[in-house]
This record gives sequence, structure tokens and C-alpha cells, in this order.
Amino acid sequence: MPAEVIDRPNPQPLASRIPDAVLELSVKLEKVNLSDADLKGLQEFRRASNYIAAAMIFLSDNALLERDLTFEDIKPRLLGHWGTCPGLTLVYAHLNYLTRKNGLQTIFVVGPGHGAPAILASLWLEGSLEKFYPKYSRDKQGLHNLITGFSTPHGFPSHINAETPGSIHEGGELGYALSVSFGAVMDKPDLIVACIVGDGEAESGPTATAWHAAKYIDPAESGAVIPIVHVNGFKISERTIYGCMDDKEMVSLFTGYGYQCRFVEDLEDIDRDLATSFQWALDEIHQIQKAARSGKPIMKPRWPVLIMRTPKGWSGPKKVNGEFVEGSFHAHQVPLMAAGSNKSQLADLQKWLLSYDPEDLFTGSGAPTDSITSIIPMEDHNKLGQRAETYKNYEPLNVPDWKQYGAEKGSEESCMKVIGNLIDQALVDNPKSLRLFSPDELVSNKLDAVFNHTGRDFQWDEFSHAKGGRVIEILSEHTCQGFLQGYTLTGRTGIFPSYESFLGIIHTMMVQYSKFNKMARETAWRTDLSSINYIETSTWTRQEHNGFSHQNPSFIGAVLNLKPTAARVYLPPDANTFLSTIAHCLRSKNYVNLMVGSKQPQPVFLSVAEADAHCQAGASIFKFASTDSGLHPDVVLVGIGSELTFEVIVAASLLRRKCPSLRVRVVNVTDLMILEAATIHPHSLSEDEFSSLFTPDKPIFFNYHGYRNEIRGLLFGRPNLERVSIGCYIEEGSTTTPFDMMLRNKVSRYHIMEAAIKGAAKVNERVALDMTRQLSEVRHQVSKVQEYIMEHGKDPDGTFDVPRFEGTGFEGPRGKAEGKSKEEEFFVN
Repeated sequence: MPAEVIDRPNPQPLASRIPDAVLELSVKLEKVNLSDADLKGLQEFRRASNYIAAAMIFLSDNALLERDLTFEDIKPRLLGHWGTCPGLTLVYAHLNYLTRKNGLQTIFVVGPGHGAPAILASLWLEGSLEKFYPKYSRDKQGLHNLITGFSTPHGFPSHINAETPGSIHEGGELGYALSVSFGAVMDKPDLIVACIVGDGEAESGPTATAWHAAKYIDPAESGAVIPIVHVNGFKISERTIYGCMDDKEMVSLFTGYGYQCRFVEDLEDIDRDLATSFQWALDEIHQIQKAARSGKPIMKPRWPVLIMRTPKGWSGPKKVNGEFVEGSFHAHQVPLMAAGSNKSQLADLQKWLLSYDPEDLFTGSGAPTDSITSIIPMEDHNKLGQRAETYKNYEPLNVPDWKQYGAEKGSEESCMKVIGNLIDQALVDNPKSLRLFSPDELVSNKLDAVFNHTGRDFQWDEFSHAKGGRVIEILSEHTCQGFLQGYTLTGRTGIFPSYESFLGIIHTMMVQYSKFNKMARETAWRTDLSSINYIETSTWTRQEHNGFSHQNPSFIGAVLNLKPTAARVYLPPDANTFLSTIAHCLRSKNYVNLMVGSKQPQPVFLSVAEADAHCQAGASIFKFASTDSGLHPDVVLVGIGSELTFEVIVAASLLRRKCPSLRVRVVNVTDLMILEAATIHPHSLSEDEFSSLFTPDKPIFFNYHGYRNEIRGLLFGRPNLERVSIGCYIEEGSTTTPFDMMLRNKVSRYHIMEAAIKGAAKVNERVALDMTRQLSEVRHQVSKVQEYIMEHGKDPDGTFDVPRFEGTGFEGPRGKAEGKSKEEEFFVN
């Protein structure tokens, strides 16, 4: 430990060493002069919403407390989160008021997703629940249905989800509200998204990075986010980091992020304090936007952020069983858990609910009073729960004809370079409804053709500032995913290209999104959405130069685990099939599309027309590489994935010369879901189709890009699976050569040949006669190649040459005139 610390018994606290001038960076304003009517409306809205929220957690009857509570009025299971609700109702009331006063287009994104009681209560008050769910009408019966049905099998769940009007974010997994909000405002110049971030959520890594999202918002073309950091001090059972930060620390943090902040914390006059803060934030936003839209953009504008401090569980029970509840972690979920069996807690619950004076908040029929509705926007389409952007704003893309970008059959092309040209034109044709979000890997992934007509959108860089780029690169997969979700859920389309090994970072985010989308599809009033589209490249097969850490195809399995109605996984074998696939995915709706392909030059096996037919079928026989076009095979060799299919094709070529009596059928699968047992997935092959493609009874060897259990799971339920063997990624790798990666994972042409010989020997006696000798020669060749790689540090010359298949029409790369590659000559001789 440094001596100066040892010698200082009471080191000066960090906060006191921060200059007082830092606090001058926080905004202090004279409070707005709310009229008595507006103030009353805000206060009564909050009281009514808090009453309903609390009642939803506890009551199975007696919703308006028209008699004393009994144990029979209490739900058998008390579910819900009270602690965050008072802060959420406070913000909701003021967003209504701000929207009505300024004629805004406003969405509310709620990070604390378990605060559903507060949001549902507010939605009931503004009439949005009734619009989408008539049984929640604004009367006694509707309120009874809402309160008694909450967190029961027939009511709303305990957290915000796609069934909640106005929601575009579930919040079940903390950390993503802020990035989703920024994605939502992109290309929506008049949209304001108010995003409340809980101080627990603020501790998450995705939220920490998402504060930089404002640096990717061009105010000339996009709307704005008003972030509200809700500091109530506690998580489930621990203090929060933000709750322990003083003003100087908070101002320093957000000034460093690039914001100007204002504290909202005057509990004695909270409504004037928050109304003043919201109006200030809106005025700052309009000033930034006006400058940008008049051609004089502000370089590095400081966007507003509100730091709102209120007690956790504010207005709830102060103490229970001698322990503080309000202002402590005890308020986080259900403060009076024994209300259904303990007379004292039942009495405390009644006292708590009556403290809101419900008889003054609802009319005789059970509707909210005029004072409450006076602060709500008058037009339905302007109410927070009914903004069209949140549920019916799908904008179909104008997708270019992919065939004009097709590559010549027999040439060598990078899938990524070819599709980059199509994406570039799609960005031109859809200037306000298509964006590309990438973790700083576009050039590495050879997708740089997307920059032919656009640039990067990064507003804190003098070279891209105010240029309107359609590409966002930020080295945070979480933020890219959040942007993608917000952009998609408000009607547009996004593409997320990434290194294969790092897509797993957003695995749970993708799953959360899929769950939201599943519920949205089951909610009658939500319309279709564009699919979210992942391009997975820089795959393990060509990440040998980066090493073992960059070799991981596990995201495929993550998508396969989704509901069949959502999951789509494509592994196009060449450039033309990838073009067809991405064009299809950009037109598709409601799916999670995963496209896996190589960025390195690969042979183009299929013409444009052949690729079109192949992709429509999902799989087909590569007749050029098969014996007699695939008739009467002894064994079926299946390639899934570009490099894996290449190895299958080379193995088939070698077998022609090495083992001419062995009859091979080569199949490529581009749509992984066709393998799933019939009726499980919409793309599944029928049993007759499966048998036609793979034969009813011949041995099958799958050479698969991902993990073995993925193929096993897909094939489960198909007949005669004992004939199936699988080569796949087996977690072997290093900084080595491309072909050594094939050898280490036992998916090389030689391992395929070995599998083919063993399988064919079961049905072809001529192959069986020579099997031992042939297998010995193949294994010897593996040893020779491995020794060569270890000695020379490179693959043998000709390893990736592709032979012609004479008489089939496939000429090989650049129209090779010779019938055999260098490697084949070496092997056969």
C-alpha cells in the first residue's frame, strides 16, 4: 500500500475531493407554476394509480373497499412488486400531462418490468386497457376484473409484457430498456421516448454502455430519449450503487457520459419539481433538434437526463413487524405477506389502501373522476398506451432483386462481399426503415460494400457527425441488440452481423425478445413485425488465425431452442444461396432469422436459378458431386455449412478415384429446420420427402457446422436413425491452419471418406472387401497432412482446390481444365 495512504489515518472521502464546481453542471430551475386544477389532477392520478396497483397485489374481491376487508378478500398467492410502483405512477402521470400540454408523440419504456401493477393501473385510468380488453372497462366491474385477476392464470402477469398496451420492452431481464429506447427513436424525428431506468438496472453492464447510445442519435433525422434514473436506493435485499452516490458523484458520472442532469427529489413538492424537469428536458431536446434541422447542428450536444430520488415503496406501510418497509428493501415485493392470515397485517392493509381516499378518486359508477382524466391526452392515439408505433406500425421493405447480384457458377466468391452489395442497395431503397447494427466488425467481416452509399452514424466523431449514416458500429453486442429490438418493435427492419463466436453474448436478450414476440403474436391487437436478422460469419472454420476463443457456433443452438413458429436457421453453401436467403429474410415477418456463412472466397456451386430452387426446397441433391446424379447410392453424405459442404464435395471427388465402386449421394441442407420431425416445424419435410432426399434405409453421414446434439435433436422422431452418423464441431481448435481446424474437429474430407467407406461397406460387398486397406490409406493421409502442417505452418498446396466433375456441368473455380486438383493427384498417386 502506498505510504501516503498509510500515513493518512482518515483519508479524505472521494466525494469531498470533487470540486464544488461540478455541481454547477447540474441544472437548477425555478419551478413551473402549475394551476391548481393541474396539480390536483396529477396528485389524484397518482393516488388512484397507487391505490389500484396496491389492490392488484392483494385483493381477490372488494376492489373499491366498499366494506371492511376480510381474509376471504385476500388472494391465496400474493405476487407482484410494490417497491417501484410509486415512482412509475409518478412518471406516468407527468408523461400524460407533458404529452397533453405539448401535443407530443410519446412512448414510455419501463426498465423495472416487474412494476406492472403501476403501469396497468395507469393504463386503466387513461382508458387504454378498455380499448384493447373490453372486460377492463372504466367502471366498477372493469376495475374489479383488473384488480382481482392480476397475477392469476386468467389475468395479467406480474410483469410488463407484450399483452401490456404501449409496451415495447418487457424488462424481465434487466439492462436493456435504455438501448431499446434509443433504437425506437431512430428515424422517428417527432417521437419522444421516456425511459425509466431503475437504480438496480443501472448496475448492469448493458445499461452502463447504453448511456453512450445518445452519441448515435442524429437529431436531424431521429427523435429523442428522456432517460429517468429512478434512485430509490434498494434492490431485492441490498443497497444499490446509485443509491449510495452523492450529487457530486452523480453529476460527474453523467457529465462524463455527455449529458446534463437535473435532480428531481423535492418530496414535499414533487409534482412541481417533476413537471419543471420534464418541461426543461423537452425544451433542451427541441433546441438540439432545431439546430440540427436548420443545418447548424450542435457538435456533441448534451442531452438531458433526470435523476429522480423517491423512497422505495413510497406511500406504502412505514413499518411491518417492527421493521422499516418504506424506504428499505422490505418494500421491494409484497410488504404485508401475511395479510391473508394475520389480523394485524389485514388491518394495516386496509389502512394503507384507505390512505389514498379511493372514495374521492372514482365516481359512483367506478370511473376515474374528471380531475384525473383532465391531465390525460384527449385523443386516443396520443395516449401512452395507444401510440401506433408500439403495436401497428410495420413498414415492409423494398427488397432489391437478389438475382442481379448473383455470382457466376464455378467462380469463387465471398458470401459476405456479395451480400454486402445487396444490403447497400437495400439501404438506398429504404432510407428511413432499414439500419445495420454491428459490433465494429463490418470490414473484418468483408461487408464493407454497405458503405458504397452510406456511412457510419456516430455523432461524436467530427468526420461522421450530422452525415445521416445508416450503419451503427459500437463494440457492445448488448447495445446492438437493444437498438435492433427498439427499431424492430416500432415497425422497421434491422440487420445484426457479427463474429460467430460472440453472438452468444446476446443469447438471453434474443430469447427475451422471442418471448415478447410470441406473446405479441398471441395478442390479437398487435400486428406483424419484421423479423430480426442475424448474419453469423467469421465462423470457427475460418477463425484459425484468432485462436480457440474465437471458435464457437453455439448461437445456432440458442435459436433452435425457440418455438418452431419463431426459429429459422439457414446455412447457405455459397454466395448465390446466401443472396437468396438474405432477400427472403428481409421480407419475412415475426421470425428470428439466423444466417451462417463464410466471409472467405468459396466455390459457387449453384447458378442463380439453381440457388433459387435449392433455397425454396431447403435442401437438395448436389447431382454434380454424386455418383450417377445420386441414383442408387450406398451412402448419403450431407453437408450443412459452407466449409463443411466443401469438404463433403471434395471427399466425394476423392472417393470417385480412390473407391470407384462406392456410390455416393451428396446432399446439401441450407434450411436447418427441414430436418425436424414432420409436423414439429412449419418447414419440416414429410416422411416421404425425407426418404426421397436421404433414402429410406441407406447410411447417412452429416457433416455439420454446429454441435452434434443439435442434429440429433432435429432428427429425433425420424425412422431408422441408427443409420445416421455425425461429424461436427467438437471444441477443438487453436491458432493453426484452416485445414488443420477440419482435421482437429474430424470434419475433414478424410474423415468423411472414412465414414462413407464404413457406411457403404454395410450395403456394398465390393467396398467391404477393400475396407480395411482403404481406411488405412485414408488414415495414413491424415497423418501425412498433419505432419506437413506442423513442419511448414501452412496447409499443403492445392488443399482448397475444387476439382471439375466431368460431364456434370460444374467446371470448378475459374473453369479449371484439369480433372484433378493437386491434392487429388498427390493422394491418388
